Amino acid sequence: MQHWQHLVFGKMCAPRSLLLPWVIIICYFVCHCVASIKKTSCHVQDGRADCSHLSLSMIPPNLPRNITILDMSHNRLKEVLPVSLNPYPGLLHLDVSYNSITKLDAHLCQTLPLLQALYLGHNEVHLLKKEDLSHCTGLIRLNMASNRLKLQGEPFSGLQNLQFLDVSMNKLLSAKLGSQPQLPSLVNLNLGFNDFTALRKDDFSFLGHSSSLQVLSLSSVPLKTLEPGCFKPISGLHTLIMDGSKMGTQDISKICLELSGTSIDALSLRNMKLVTLTNKTFAGLQMTNLTFLDLSHNGMGKIEEGSFKWLSKLQTLTLANNNIKHLTKDTFQGLKSLKKLQLTKALVKSHTSSTPIIDDFSFQPLSALEILMLNETAVREITEHTFTGLKNLQELDMSWSSCASFRIITNKTFVSLAGSPLRILNLTATAITQINPGSFSLLRNLTTLLLDYNFIDQILTGKEFEGMGQVEEIHMTNNHQKVRLSTTSFVNVPNLRVLTLGKSLNTTAEGLDVDPSPFKPLLNLTFLDLSNNNIANIRESMLEGLVNLKVLKLQHNNLARLWKSVNPGGPVLFLKGAQNLMSLQMDSNGLDEIPDGALRGLSNLSQLSLGYNLLNSLKGSVFNDLKSLQVLRLQKNLITTVRPEVFKTVMSNLSLLVMDKNPFDCTCESILWFVTWLNNTNMTTVPDLRDQYRCNTPLAYFNRSIMDFDTLSCKDMTPFQALYILSSTAVMMLIATALLVRFQGWRIQFYWNILINRTLGFSDAKVEEGREFTYDAYIIHAEEDSSWVERMVIPLENEKCTFYLEDRDSVPGMSQLESIVDNMRKSRKILFVITESLLNDPWCRRFKAHHALHQVIEASRDSVVLVFLQDVHDYKLSRSLFIRRGMLRKRCILEWHGHKERVPAFHQELLIALGMTNRLRD
Repeated sequence: MQHWQHLVFGKMCAPRSLLLPWVIIICYFVCHCVASIKKTSCHVQDGRADCSHLSLSMIPPNLPRNITILDMSHNRLKEVLPVSLNPYPGLLHLDVSYNSITKLDAHLCQTLPLLQALYLGHNEVHLLKKEDLSHCTGLIRLNMASNRLKLQGEPFSGLQNLQFLDVSMNKLLSAKLGSQPQLPSLVNLNLGFNDFTALRKDDFSFLGHSSSLQVLSLSSVPLKTLEPGCFKPISGLHTLIMDGSKMGTQDISKICLELSGTSIDALSLRNMKLVTLTNKTFAGLQMTNLTFLDLSHNGMGKIEEGSFKWLSKLQTLTLANNNIKHLTKDTFQGLKSLKKLQLTKALVKSHTSSTPIIDDFSFQPLSALEILMLNETAVREITEHTFTGLKNLQELDMSWSSCASFRIITNKTFVSLAGSPLRILNLTATAITQINPGSFSLLRNLTTLLLDYNFIDQILTGKEFEGMGQVEEIHMTNNHQKVRLSTTSFVNVPNLRVLTLGKSLNTTAEGLDVDPSPFKPLLNLTFLDLSNNNIANIRESMLEGLVNLKVLKLQHNNLARLWKSVNPGGPVLFLKGAQNLMSLQMDSNGLDEIPDGALRGLSNLSQLSLGYNLLNSLKGSVFNDLKSLQVLRLQKNLITTVRPEVFKTVMSNLSLLVMDKNPFDCTCESILWFVTWLNNTNMTTVPDLRDQYRCNTPLAYFNRSIMDFDTLSCKDMTPFQALYILSSTAVMMLIATALLVRFQGWRIQFYWNILINRTLGFSDAKVEEGREFTYDAYIIHAEEDSSWVERMVIPLENEKCTFYLEDRDSVPGMSQLESIVDNMRKSRKILFVITESLLNDPWCRRFKAHHALHQVIEASRDSVVLVFLQDVHDYKLSRSLFIRRGMLRKRCILEWHGHKERVPAFHQELLIALGMTNRLRD
């Protein structure tokens, strides 16, 4: 029975009043798609030829002869000539719907002897004769909906194997499709959207010898008269669809009476304008085995007491989208076998109550009920007796509902379900703000708790889940980031397997940087969603002990700093506690590097997603442990080079690679191996390879597909490779030597002078080595740069670090020249603050620079530190101060970039340059 419910009810027609707007909308989108993605030829794959939407006026003659399915719908065919189908004698399915065909050729089925399905819907076929279908004895499906059928004789009499017949929307004036017994195998008959107003006693006599008919659709048929015994010829009927017929309560009663002698199992009465149910409406169904009844979309406002008492065997009742204002303890009287009740959008407010009322004990008659759907509705309150009597309830869905009782969940909210074996409780989007301790403790059998899209604002201490030892799934996504975790949040749910906290956590404080981890008690956890939480701080032990974790979702967070090599304390390798992961999602985290060991040990990982980050140069061993990886996503990063030492291992078993929208460098060194691999791989799918994998450099390949890269240009065709390398090396060494002498001769001379001076003993370096210094640095700067020195350098002074400033530390009465010489000797470093103003200072150029240069030669190259506040050319620096950058070690040259966030890094570099070993503190 369930098979036919899914088969028919999933495709039930809408009423004519609603059909036209939907047709217009669908046609708009279909036409838009056709215009934007226009097909140019038939698509043939796996024996199926799709020639739809090509404006064809005839069937193409050049298709493969072995095709079994041909789709010619949405074209401009005016007729289907059998000769045009001669090349395809093995056709099983032919679809020529949505054309302008006016008649069916009698020789069609002779040409296609194996034809099983023929779709002729939405054409202009008018006269249908017996000869037209007499040779179609193997036909199983025939769809002739939306034509202008006029039946002549017995057109369907030869269809001995037909199981599905659709003649809906043909303006038929009678349900009688023949006058003699025929269609012995018919299972499904659709007569919906026709114009007959009566069902005569002999209308279905043509099916008198058919015991197989199970589904009859009379949707939107304006029936006004039902003759007694009209369903008798089809007494084996299981499913009747009357949607949109807009019959009154009395007419429904007559239909039910006529169905009393049938095998009816499912009855659909959707959108019938059935505003009231009386206690006599379904009286005729008392002796039937009806198990399914759909009364949705009726605007039903009143259900009399005892309306369902005749349906003792009913198992599924759908009352969705109605206007019920009040449920009482007698509303569902008699439904002792009901297992599923759907009340989605069924309850509305009345003039006596701003919200619908559910009386206490309203569901008590439903002792067999297993599923109760109260979603998308409004309820005044949930009391201690609302669900009393539901002894077999296993699933309660109240998602997207409005009820004041759900603002704060207490241990009394669901007390009426204490005796039920409830397993699934859906409270999604019910405006919950707080969950009190022990709120679900009475639901001992609960396995799934859905709390998504709420406003929960509290710290989860663990008491909220007391008594929930059997729960396996807790869903708490999109809670407006107000939930905070503690170390004991999940101690009472040790059997938890699925936990979703996406876009729910308040991470402005310590985030998940707590010890021990909130997830430590969840040894059985297999699925953890922490996405969209802006998480920036977590510990290495966050996943410690989660040996069963298979799926981890961390996308859309802020984890970039944790994987940086410069992170204080080193990279945080938080994945080492989940060695059995199979799926890891870390998209959109701002990652610009993956440290060694970050993915170490994840040998079971089959899916890795790192898209929409800033990854560029990946270390050679980063993917080496991912031997089981099947899916790798690295789209929208900054990857320019695909090196074999990084990707060769991981790509050996891939089934899907997504690496599009990266700025590839199309050179031999960067991409040759990748393009070669793409050309040779047969087992890996790479979507949009031709369109989305583009070269960014060099200019010759800019914005071209990487598949256009010429791999032959990288092959060395020179037969004398050794000679070529030797000669090239000699030439390069000669050029390098010439350039070195030309541009670096002064540097060689500088080092030579220092060596000669120290060898001949002109330097007093040994004396300096044993001397105690008064100052760590003598600071030389222009007067205009005093404020910068006070802000950026002076704050570094402490008991271990002192600076000499002329305007602050000079001794009154001492000559300026003597003060400079004396205090430079007392300073371990001489720090120049380089700006254009300093270079133009004549006093600095005439004396201070000369003495500092003497200090360099006399002491060491580390005696002078240059801090560049402006970009000064080396030539100008040499001309003004007689100092070149190359005379000093690299660590003694600092650049000031002016960015506030880089001040700590600048201070750190300055302290290192000044020889300090103490760590900079915040």
